[in-house]
Amino acid sequence: MRFQAVLNRDGGTLRTTDLDAFAERMRTILEAAGHKVEVDIVGGADVASGLDKAVSRRGVDVVLAGGGDGTISTAATRLMGKKKALAILPAGTMNLFARGLGIPQTLDGAVEAFATGKVKAVDIATANGEPFVHQFSIGMHARMVQLREKMDFGSRLGKMRASARAAWMTLRNPPALNATLMVGEAEIAARTTGIGVTNNLFGEGHLPYADDPAGGVLGIYVNVASQPGELVRHAFNMARGRWRDNQHVEIHQADRVVLSVRAGRRKPRAVMDGELVALEAETEFRIHPGALNVLVPAKLD
Repeated sequence: MRFQAVLNRDGGTLRTTDLDAFAERMRTILEAAGHKVEVDIVGGADVASGLDKAVSRRGVDVVLAGGGDGTISTAATRLMGKKKALAILPAGTMNLFARGLGIPQTLDGAVEAFATGKVKAVDIATANGEPFVHQFSIGMHARMVQLREKMDFGSRLGKMRASARAAWMTLRNPPALNATLMVGEAEIAARTTGIGVTNNLFGEGHLPYADDPAGGVLGIYVNVASQPGELVRHAFNMARGRWRDNQHVEIHQADRVVLSVRAGRRKPRAVMDGELVALEAETEFRIHPGALNVLVPAKLD
């Protein structure tokens, strides 16, 4: 296969990686397995254009994207519905979509897996037509990200510390939203501290990622906890992946969902694949089965 790699020097752990040395190791590993590879190292402002060039380049079989959550989501958006496959270099903080695909969590380990990997068709979701690979969320998660973005951090560890601090601040002062969900023919009205719509249902007993990335459904998670003790237990269960044991989380699944939020003067925000976005008064979610080709370790094909 012919690989075109786009590495975001400003994204995730790549900010502190010797990218010239890593690119050389990547070439050595992939070429030893009979592949061809070209590597573009770009700044954060040039990631989108770099990915556009990679996707449009003739003869390319796999676009290998390296960076944080934003880089991976941008790459998936451009490859949705196309024959070319996406290879995800796990350079973000949690790499949840990559984990669901079984990709090793070290840079060199991922490249070695790609050398013998196979292409697999998995699902991708959309929110008002905008693709996302992991989750769209409102409420507590969005507030936590907003608070974290106001803090200074220059490393993966610093981001994790900032996230913990922002999470604690959010637990002490949680948002409350009036929301309505149309799940199939059922209307669900809730006073909620958070709603997550996911690209397939999360698995149990681990970090929040899908065990089956080709399950063909949206996961809908509605948090109805409101008291401090309930919220702390919710956070603890979420960290352990104990969704089914959480009495304050309602779980639904569907192939189409419409979310409506009644907002006050301050328009709430949402988080889509880790990035803050504006929340519309109404958001339609759809699952698109098999619409994204990804490169996965051969044992998972």
